[in-house]
Amino acid sequence: MTGAGSDGLRFAFGTLTVFPVRVNRWDRGAARGGMLWAPLAGVAVGACAAALGLVLLLLGAGPLLAAVATAAVPAVLTRGLHLDGLADTADGLGSGKPAEDALRIMKQSDIGPFGVLALVLVLLAQVAALAQAYGDSWARGALAAVVSAAVARLALTLAARTGVPAARPEGLGAAVAGVVPARGALGVAAAVTVAAAAAGAALGPADAARTAVAVLLALGAAELMLRHCVRRFGGVTGDVFGGLAETAATTALVVLVLG
Repeated sequence: MTGAGSDGLRFAFGTLTVFPVRVNRWDRGAARGGMLWAPLAGVAVGACAAALGLVLLLLGAGPLLAAVATAAVPAVLTRGLHLDGLADTADGLGSGKPAEDALRIMKQSDIGPFGVLALVLVLLAQVAALAQAYGDSWARGALAAVVSAAVARLALTLAARTGVPAARPEGLGAAVAGVVPARGALGVAAAVTVAAAAAGAALGPADAARTAVAVLLALGAAELMLRHCVRRFGGVTGDVFGGLAETAATTALVVLVLG
């Protein structure tokens, strides 16, 4: 692997997970590679989540307990940053205030009513969907865990594309905003969609189609949220990236258990 590729992988795992990976470079070149590799970090997180869920099922736990554990792992492996970002973004959007005031609200350490509501609804939806997937079969539950975690980070790749501005001059949002060429982001999105469909195909043709649709609809939901945040805040922040990840993951999980 080239030095640039290695730096990108380190950036992806070092900033998006708690895995003990040292980030050697913080420049925009490393950030570009990191955002392109972000879905791979998601696969690792999802695999850990699925592994815990499957262990609990093997030990006799029911689908609900396995689902709760599976949903908890991504939160632990990201230090809760994506959930915190979702809550802060919900508070900023829900405030109805101008961009500067909304961004100030998002930087506060407390969580307001909109943030609490967003967290409760998103976590309930994730656990409910995972429980239904595990109830169908252990394989569908594991697939849902991995695909949702990967597409959550893929949403970050697309949000970091050229043309999407940063709302603040500092922070993680500013470090990665606009670093990924649009063509590269679309290429990664296509690769992840094909890989997800191939994984679903192991369960049958219908699952292959459903998995591909889940990825595309998850990205669509994240894109709508991204555009709304850019209009409201003037660009993206680290909190917005967290909100996008949780939006994409939740949408993917819900779609995966429909039909």
